Amino acid sequence: MRVPNLGETELLVPLHDGVFEQPMWHTFLARLMRVAEARGAAILLQSGKETVRLCTGDLALPAALGELRFGRAYAPEELGGACHAIRLPGEGGLSAVLLVDSGEGGISGLLTALAPHFTVALKVLAGLERERARSEMSAEAFARLDFGWIGLDAKGRIVDADAQAERMLRESGLLARGAYNRLVPADPAIDRQLTALVKDFAAKPKARPRAINLSHDPWIDILVAPLRLEALAGGKDAVAVVYLRGDRSSSETRAEQLVDLFDLTPSEARMAWSMAQGLSIAEAAAEHGLTIETARNYSKKIYAKTGARGQVDLVRHVLTGVLALA
Repeated sequence: MRVPNLGETELLVPLHDGVFEQPMWHTFLARLMRVAEARGAAILLQSGKETVRLCTGDLALPAALGELRFGRAYAPEELGGACHAIRLPGEGGLSAVLLVDSGEGGISGLLTALAPHFTVALKVLAGLERERARSEMSAEAFARLDFGWIGLDAKGRIVDADAQAERMLRESGLLARGAYNRLVPADPAIDRQLTALVKDFAAKPKARPRAINLSHDPWIDILVAPLRLEALAGGKDAVAVVYLRGDRSSSETRAEQLVDLFDLTPSEARMAWSMAQGLSIAEAAAEHGLTIETARNYSKKIYAKTGARGQVDLVRHVLTGVLALA
C-alpha cells in the first residue's frame, strides 16, 4: 500500500472538507496557492447562467473560460493570461473551473492530479444542494400548513425544533421552554399527559402516537410520537417528536375566508367552520346560538354551495383546500 505524501494530504483533506466550509474551499485555495507558489487561486462554480467566484490572493481571470473542455488542463499561453485552469464536471448542471495564477512549472500536472478528487467533491456539493433545496421546500410546505416539530429526550427536554415550532413556542402561549429547556404546556393536565407519553415512548419505541388538542380557537393540535428515525450520527438523545399544527387565524378570520371562497353568508361561514372542526350540527347550533332546524337549513346551503356531499366531504373541502395555505 502506498502512503500518500505530505503534499497530497495537505491538499486533498481540505479539498474534500471544503464543501462544508464558509466560504467554501477557503483552506484548500490557500494551501493550493502556497504549494504552487502562486499569486492567487480561484474556483468558479457555474450553474446555468449563475457563477459564484471563490478566490484567494491576487488573480485576474482569463476571458475565454466558457470555452474550456472538461478535464483538460490549460496553460497560461493558451488562455491569453497568467492562469493555469481546468474545467471540471459536476451533476445537475453544476460545473467548476479551478484556476492557479502562477508561472511555475508542473502546475498543469498538479491540476490534472487534483481533477478526479475535485469532481467527487463537486458531486458531494450537488447532492448537498439537492437535499438543501428539498429541505427548504418541505419546510416551506410545513410552514404554509402551520406544521412544526419538536424533538424531546426522555425527560421532556427540547433536543431540537424547526423554525415553525420555535415561532409557536414564542407566540402561542400554550407551549413554552421551561427550566432546563423542558417543553412545558400551559395546561398542567396536558403537561402530565405529555410527560407520561414521553416516558412511555422512551421505554416502548413502537408505542402508538397520541393526539392532544391544545386550543379550539385558534385551533392548535399536537401529535406526540416515538422517534423511529435511525440516524447514523446525531439526534441520539431524542426519544419522541411532537408534531404541532397551529392555525394562525381565529375562527372569525376563517369564516371570512369561507365567505370569499364559497360565497357563503357570514352566518353560514361560521357554521361551516365549526362543522369543519368536527362539531356535529347540534353542537355547532349550540355554539352559535341557533335552533337545530336553522342549523340544518344552514348545513344544506353549505353543502350545496361548497359541493360537499356531507360533513366528511366538507372537512376535506375546507381543511385540504387553499385555506390550509392561508
